[in-house]
Amino acid sequence: MSVEGWTHPKFAHVKDALAAAVARGDDIGASFAATLNGEPIIDIWAGWADESQTRPWTQDTIVNVYSTTKTMTALTALWLADQGQLRFEERVSHYWPEFAAAGKQGVTVAQLMSHSAGLSGFAEPMQPTDIYDWDLCCARLAAQSPYWEPGTAAGYHGLTQGWLVGEVVRRITGKSLGTVFAEQLAGPLGADFHIGLDAAHDARVADLVPPPKGASITDGPQSDLAKNMGGNPPVDPLETRTRAWRAAEIPAANGHGNARSVVAVQTLMANGGVANGKRLLSEAGVRKALELQIETPSDLVLGMPVRYGMGYGLSSPARPLPNPNTVFWGGYGGSLVVCDMDAKLCMSYVMNKMAGTTLGDMRAGMLMAGVWGALMA
Repeated sequence: MSVEGWTHPKFAHVKDALAAAVARGDDIGASFAATLNGEPIIDIWAGWADESQTRPWTQDTIVNVYSTTKTMTALTALWLADQGQLRFEERVSHYWPEFAAAGKQGVTVAQLMSHSAGLSGFAEPMQPTDIYDWDLCCARLAAQSPYWEPGTAAGYHGLTQGWLVGEVVRRITGKSLGTVFAEQLAGPLGADFHIGLDAAHDARVADLVPPPKGASITDGPQSDLAKNMGGNPPVDPLETRTRAWRAAEIPAANGHGNARSVVAVQTLMANGGVANGKRLLSEAGVRKALELQIETPSDLVLGMPVRYGMGYGLSSPARPLPNPNTVFWGGYGGSLVVCDMDAKLCMSYVMNKMAGTTLGDMRAGMLMAGVWGALMA
């Protein structure tokens, strides 16, 4: 299997690992990229953009990365806070008065960022097309009661976090989160990542291939909160192929990009607020993400131990990372980004063959371990 792109000689074995993964059928098409001290060290891609293998995965292929999008939403909020326009300790209702309804007057922005606001899903029955109506989604979340006392537990806000944080951003700036992200982060960095994709890019989008039957996030035993998060409305990977999905702004789930573009933005997190030679955040503004907000032996939705910082996951015994000052998150199917502030290393993997995972799997893990291993050798 031919792998296109380039690597620094120190990391040439990572290219071989991606080639082997595609050759084994672990991947249909994928890309992997990394920066070190703000400089590119890996930018590779391989395979096909469709299941029938008629469209090669090329340098400019992009794909829906599901919840890896959350890192872009979190970074947008961190940027806004670094500008002095947003305070994470402030009550959400300070920015969004309607949100105070149904016992939520004490919920803080930090609780939205750390999946501890008690709004992991919608209480009202949702039709699949409702997620394309921003005002409807925000109004329903503002009106409903939390599922648990905010701040006392964590439960992954799989889709809802995007509208919740996004509406706070909109109330402050008067612009959608996707617009603020494009104007203040992706645009200045020249990053080909989109929250709300113009139709002009459709021909470049790889098709997500759903997990095998029985292996999706909605299969198997689940808590009621997990069933609500994944089933109201149902999460259908085939919906990502529609123009309606691509055009909408769903800041928790419908970002489109490739590994290069994910790293182009998230290098800010790994490199003290500087990427592509441009300082967009202060180092203190970036390191805000490391502040532990909540830790639990079992997330009420994911059913696993988690440690949530400000918008990102943190290293934990359940998900140990080589360096302590590291933040990460991944998307349904297997995409992942990791920002190691100690090594000033940013890595991302995106793919179109989905596994039944929400936080990355061994495909990304092996590639990233290869990079860390080379650095430590």
